Amino acid sequence: MRPPASHYLAWIAGMLLSAAPVMAHHAFSAEFDAKKPVTIRGFVTKVEWTNPHVWVYLDVKDEAGAWKSWGFEMGAPHQLQGRGWTRELLKIGDELVVEGMMAKSGPGRMNGRNVTFAATGKKRGSASSEGQTTSAPATP
Repeated sequence: MRPPASHYLAWIAGMLLSAAPVMAHHAFSAEFDAKKPVTIRGFVTKVEWTNPHVWVYLDVKDEAGAWKSWGFEMGAPHQLQGRGWTRELLKIGDELVVEGMMAKSGPGRMNGRNVTFAATGKKRGSASSEGQTTSAPATP
């Protein structure tokens, strides 16, 4: 006996709905330029510990000596936690050196690959979607 058409429609709807979160998430290359490496040094002003990516904002002095706001993308919270990061690890005012790739939109946004705590010199991977992270656990 053949299943009713409603079973097929329910299956198709389920497949389409389960694919929506995957399609909503961007690829690294959609937002960042792997040919534009950048390193910034600045002070933490804000941390957004949210899915799908953690974002950290810094005040960074540019070449002319003016302060500019930068944001850098890290991996998802669960990826960072697997590397020893916690929501409380980064504090407002911490000085960081961040290596990564510039956003295609230009300065002010980047994908962070490695984060170095200026006070201790400890370098930590940031679960970058670029896929080139350092695997050491995070402790400042």
